[in-house]
Amino acid sequence: MQFGIFTVGDVTTDPTTGTTPTEHERIKATVAIARKAEEVGLDVFATGEHHNPPFIASAPTTTLAYIGALTERIILSTSTTLITTTDPVLIAEDYAKLQHLTDGRVDLMMGRGNTGPVYPWFGKDIRDGINLAIENYHLLHRLWREDVVDWEGKFRTPLQGYTSTPRPLDGVPPFVWHGSIRSPEIAEQAAYYGDGFFANHIFWPASHTERMINLYRQRFEHYGHGSADQAIVGLGGQVFMRKNSQDAVNEFRPYFDNAPVYGHGPSLEDFTSQTPLTVGSPQQVIERTLGFREYVGDYQRQLFLMDHAGLPLKTVLEQLDILGEKVVPVLRKEFAAFKPAHVPEAPTHASRVAEAGGPRDTTVHAAGDDVTGRSPAAVTR
Repeated sequence: MQFGIFTVGDVTTDPTTGTTPTEHERIKATVAIARKAEEVGLDVFATGEHHNPPFIASAPTTTLAYIGALTERIILSTSTTLITTTDPVLIAEDYAKLQHLTDGRVDLMMGRGNTGPVYPWFGKDIRDGINLAIENYHLLHRLWREDVVDWEGKFRTPLQGYTSTPRPLDGVPPFVWHGSIRSPEIAEQAAYYGDGFFANHIFWPASHTERMINLYRQRFEHYGHGSADQAIVGLGGQVFMRKNSQDAVNEFRPYFDNAPVYGHGPSLEDFTSQTPLTVGSPQQVIERTLGFREYVGDYQRQLFLMDHAGLPLKTVLEQLDILGEKVVPVLRKEFAAFKPAHVPEAPTHASRVAEAGGPRDTTVHAAGDDVTGRSPAAVTR
């Protein structure tokens, strides 16, 4: 089981001090949080992708490459790669390059995002969202697995004899999770390819998450990738902890009440009772997280949102210390004791290379013209 954190990169005023970090401070804080995650023994750091204020989560590969240079072990992921508005050719190149730079410590989560205006900013129509996700990922999947691709679709110009470079490290593309809050089409897509399915699991009740994951598991088995309980599932979640549960509630309440995504709505008590948000002691977080297995089954990745809603960096780093020292070691032990032998571990680059029969050098040595990219033979035809 992999444990980690994810960030959406929001720039939010601290309601207790009135202080708003600058973009520079928030970007640097993101790096500090990622390094702390590795220090306390977490497995994954993931960043979202937003292209508008009040977020600093644009250019995720730049952020992850920089963090990769400062870390040694932690897996670097996205908590959304906008497959709808980012060209799949660019995704193929950027994340394969990141694979090489980090020696395979990279995977990514495909998603449509939650900011409607991003579509026209990148020349797309939000009404095509699902179809863009399906078509663009189909192309990306081929670009990482075929040295030369001829392709034609609805939403971008055709490709003729195209080779994406660099080729995936060791001949194995990054592992892909498909993230969704409410779209069954995305669960179907993940199942079709045998990829992972990541349920955001923050804003919706357990019954909704259970339905989405059951659909994915059933369709995973339908497409012949294994039994339903062998499907690769990840969950999000948000926690806030102090040694004393009431201290945690008192400290977190102003941040919750003013949070851009769920402030000024249901009370903290209602929200924690109706969704997976957990505010309390480390033991309460352990018990709540272990309870997720009751309705999603054995799963492979648990990511927590720790730096949201204006929480100061000092507090976030304290939360990571608690998570790494008091919570994750217990969760690892308990989840491992539950997991049947036939249920796979979370995929890593090393495990996928071994499954493929070992590493391969897939470098394409093409005698192409450095201006047109075409070979001399093609030019003379």
